[in-house]
Amino acid sequence: MPSNSHVYIALGANLGEPELQVRQAIAALGAIPGFRLQSRSSLYRTEPLGPPGQPDYINAVVSGHWSGTAESLLDALQAIENGAGRLREGARWSARTLDLDLLLFAEASITTPRLTVPHYAMHERDFVLLPLAEIAPDLHVPGRGKVSDLIDRLPSGRAVPEKLS
Repeated sequence: MPSNSHVYIALGANLGEPELQVRQAIAALGAIPGFRLQSRSSLYRTEPLGPPGQPDYINAVVSGHWSGTAESLLDALQAIENGAGRLREGARWSARTLDLDLLLFAEASITTPRLTVPHYAMHERDFVLLPLAEIAPDLHVPGRGKVSDLIDRLPSGRAVPEKLS
C-alpha cells in the first residue's frame, strides 16, 4: 500500500451520547500517530438501518492522510471504537456506541477477511454519501462513480438525513 494515503472514514453512533461520541472520535482520529486529519463533514441525524426500535444515528465523514497500511488503520479505528464501549455482538446493524468504517484507502481495492475497501455498501447509504459529498463532492468511488452522481441514484423512501452542524 502507498505511504501517506488519502483516506475517508465514516463515523456513526446511536447509543449513549451520540453527538459527543462522534465528536470525541474525530478528535481521537486526529491524535493517532501517523494520521493527519484533513477535513470533516457536519454531523447528520439519520434514521437507523437494521432492527426496529433503535434511536436515530449521528453520522459524519472525515478525510485524512495515513502513513501506514490499511490493516493498521483498521486496528486504530477498532481501538477507538473499543475505547467508546463498542461491543461486537448482537444482530447486524444493531445499535452501537460508535462505528468507524474505512470507506476509501487512496485508490486501493482491498478484500481481506477483515476489510473490504471501497466499503461494500457506501454507494447505497445516504448517511455516508451526504456527509462525504459535503467534503468531497467530486470524489470518484472506484467501480461506482462520482459521489454526487451516487446521491442522485439513492432509492427514495427513507427520511433524508438532517444536517445538524
